[in-house]
Amino acid sequence: MFDLSFTEFVTTRLIKVLFVLAIIGSAIGGITLVATGLLSDSGAVGALSLLLGPLAFFVLLLLARLWLEVIIVLFRIAENTGRLVQYAETGVGANAQPTSTGTPPVPPA
Repeated sequence: MFDLSFTEFVTTRLIKVLFVLAIIGSAIGGITLVATGLLSDSGAVGALSLLLGPLAFFVLLLLARLWLEVIIVLFRIAENTGRLVQYAETGVGANAQPTSTGTPPVPPA
């Protein structure tokens, strides 16, 4: 948290907390829609709200999960790119294989 050089990402550690918050927010949204349907004077609006409440919960939860996964993928790309730069600059990496052409070692796939 107090890494002023920003060499480590905090987001990858906070993503679980963000997903729990998304679950809570989606549940509140779905419950609100169901409650609105129950308190509605119109039968059609009430029935529609009762059907859309659980659907809204799952759609919101799915969208939150997809968005958080996109964020994680972007941060993992950044981490792996940093590793590749380190391998290219130092020529040393975990399980690096030396090449006969004098180019930096290439990590195994």
